[in-house]
Amino acid sequence: MEIHTLKDLYVEELKDLYSAEKQLIKALPKMAKAAKDTQLQQAFRNHLKETEQHVARIEMICQELGVSPRGKKCVGMEGLIEEGSEMINEANDDALDAGLISKAQHVEHYEMAGYGTVRTYARQLGFENQAELLQQTLDEEGKADQLLTELAEAGINVAAQL
Repeated sequence: MEIHTLKDLYVEELKDLYSAEKQLIKALPKMAKAAKDTQLQQAFRNHLKETEQHVARIEMICQELGVSPRGKKCVGMEGLIEEGSEMINEANDDALDAGLISKAQHVEHYEMAGYGTVRTYARQLGFENQAELLQQTLDEEGKADQLLTELAEAGINVAAQL
């Protein structure tokens, strides 16, 4: 797709986020299975449910815009998920959960950057309802990031030190 306008860019970025979220839906169960800490396992499972809602919101927005959310592959998320897979295969049990948190936070920050951008585009384009939906997702991504920090600081990082 050629990008000529802010709306074109908005649609392209939504497609990228859609691809990212779909990839994450496949990765989160693997991360939950690999995690040793039960709270971390649950955090990954809970975020999977949120991620499914994020996909549904993008689908709703794209339907309003009259475009398909499909057609783009998010290579950024692909790389982040690959790093997470490497962590699962390379980290010993003591460091695995801390490493999973690190990789999950990379993902959250990547998503927050994307959602912040498309939310701003939506506002600029006058799509206030879409901006509100995107802000809701952005808030959920921020909460997921904060929870991961809390789990790390509450003991997972300490356990990895030993």
